[in-house]
Amino acid sequence: METNTAQAYAMPRIGEKAPAFKAITTQGEINFPEQFSGSWVILFSHPADFTPVCTSEFMTFASMEPQFNKANCKLVGVSIDGLYSHIAWLRAIKEKIEYKGMKNIEVKFPLIEDITMEVARKYGMIQPGESSTKAVRAVFVIDPKGVIRTIIYYPLSTGRNFDELYRVIIALQTADAFSVATPADWRPGDDVIVPTAGSCGVAKERMENKDMQCCDWFFCTKKLAKDKVLDAILKK
Repeated sequence: METNTAQAYAMPRIGEKAPAFKAITTQGEINFPEQFSGSWVILFSHPADFTPVCTSEFMTFASMEPQFNKANCKLVGVSIDGLYSHIAWLRAIKEKIEYKGMKNIEVKFPLIEDITMEVARKYGMIQPGESSTKAVRAVFVIDPKGVIRTIIYYPLSTGRNFDELYRVIIALQTADAFSVATPADWRPGDDVIVPTAGSCGVAKERMENKDMQCCDWFFCTKKLAKDKVLDAILKK
């Protein structure tokens, strides 16, 4: 029994292919992640429809969707509620809910019906210590090749930080586009980190390179203009 439970709640890891599935959503049937090939995707779960924290999150995601789309990132939500519950909840959000100046918010991205918990189990979204019948607030960032690049988990009681989710999308694309790493609290326009030198000769060259700022051979940064970052990432 212990082995079966572990398998049922196994979580995919960073660097692995995103588990594939087909599902019914509020925007029709989807084939994931195949039909999103070429785009970044945030696949995220929420505990239940008609709950206040989830409502605040969906309003925030929906209001930021154009911003994510401009960064070539699609949004896909999932919970174990049924399709008709999803539709009724999203309609209530648009017609009745106002939050932080947001109102008349229409959720246009797909929300997956997962009453069998197939998707939630494939992605380890059911955490028995929190709930055996509700998904926690999981976030999977999946790249255009269908590879998982970031995993973030929140408990049922804590709403997500959406500025951070957007920052992660921009940071990952910056790292890929410019072969750099991004330091703590990095934002476009901040200095980036040059990958650690792999030999003594390269380390010496870096210490003498005037285009880099090296505190020591293993810690070198360089400037990367905000405009250059955004031009490489954001759709015109």
